[in-house]
Amino acid sequence: MSIDNQIQVVLIDDDPHLRQALCQTLDLAGLKVLPLGEASGLTARLSRDWSGVVVSDIRMPGMDGLELLAELHGQDPDLPVLLITGHGDVPLAVQAMRAGAYDFLEKPFASDALLDSVRRALALRRLVLDNRSLRLALSDRQQLSTRLVGHSPQMLRLREQIGALAATKADVLILGETGAGKEVVARALHDLSSRRSGPFVAINAGALAESVVESELFGHEPGAFTGAQKRRIGKFEFANGGTLFLDEIESMSLDVQVKLLRLLQERVVERLGGNQLIALDIRIIAATKEDLRQAADQGRFRADLYYRLNVAPLRIPPLRERGEDALMLFQHFADEASSRHGLPLHELQPGQRALLLRHSWPGNVRELQNAAERFALGLELALDSTLDNPSASTLTSTPGGLSEQVEQFEKSLIAAELTRPHSSMRSLAEALGVPRKTLHDKLRKHGLNFADSANHSADDE
Repeated sequence: MSIDNQIQVVLIDDDPHLRQALCQTLDLAGLKVLPLGEASGLTARLSRDWSGVVVSDIRMPGMDGLELLAELHGQDPDLPVLLITGHGDVPLAVQAMRAGAYDFLEKPFASDALLDSVRRALALRRLVLDNRSLRLALSDRQQLSTRLVGHSPQMLRLREQIGALAATKADVLILGETGAGKEVVARALHDLSSRRSGPFVAINAGALAESVVESELFGHEPGAFTGAQKRRIGKFEFANGGTLFLDEIESMSLDVQVKLLRLLQERVVERLGGNQLIALDIRIIAATKEDLRQAADQGRFRADLYYRLNVAPLRIPPLRERGEDALMLFQHFADEASSRHGLPLHELQPGQRALLLRHSWPGNVRELQNAAERFALGLELALDSTLDNPSASTLTSTPGGLSEQVEQFEKSLIAAELTRPHSSMRSLAEALGVPRKTLHDKLRKHGLNFADSANHSADDE
């Protein structure tokens, strides 16, 4: 069990009488103390943001004070460690000071000497942690500016909201159109949080077959259903200690929504076919491209789950609302692609800049990134024809009624995505924002073939 941050002093001494006397001295001075009779296992219980100090005797059975000092400073070199020495241990204490001990007290010592040293150490610890916090905040802002490119008021506001929410334990609901960058926002929330060292598990609920979704999310025990020969750890359990990002939450069945609601409320998971409740320390970040309130009114989404998720909503603005962010993003992605392919940078011409600003970007950032990559490869003709309001030019040049024109536009979007490398049908389906079964049906309808996508896996067709 980790040591509570309210504890200001960890006192370690194997002599119970001296330990009790020192505890009384510190208690009377208003300091919260945790007395211990041995040093073993202490390091694992202290986090790097613990705000207290350690006071330890040098000579103890098992791990002595010098070994403890080395182990603690291996985890956090700035943690103040005060050592208590016997009369004959002064040379040893001097050696410890050179190794990084904050101070040493030679027995017998006055109570005031102990209190003065501890208070100075606590003041130093607060200063160190404040400086760390400031450096981390600056680093976090720089990370967000790099990940979420743009100077529009909408993006400035979004970065502020992410920075504020990342520091909390609240679950988050991300709202945004397909391709707007929902997973980028979810990863930023994780990486800027205290959970950054834990796992980040992303799963697209819309890409899961109905027959396996519960096993995938909650896990199962052997014999839970036909074919379940081994225990499987579900995604929620796998994300324990970290963050689980659940995209396209609107596609989950009502039965699965009931289990998700219970998990959110109780923070426990029960594997299929099992009886054990497994406690979870997990943050849930859900994402949707739909209006969940409307879906709840229509009976397609549980109202109680909607209200449970909607505590901390984050809306990602579509690219068409972000003005000149499109130019900045386009240049950012084009520079990245040029560097990746070892090609010279191309400069946008005034006419091309106008096309970028005029385009409505129905595919949002994902569509823009694809266009930037084509531009970096020197395919300017494709850039012009793709960006010059394709939703209008494609539809008006296609004979037939509205239905035929919409189908032709859908085919052109899928065909364009097939020109990009995809390792699997799942990857292609996620890029287009549709379930795999839906993608299979649309490929068949339009006479397209997954083999047209570079680097595909034949096993996944």
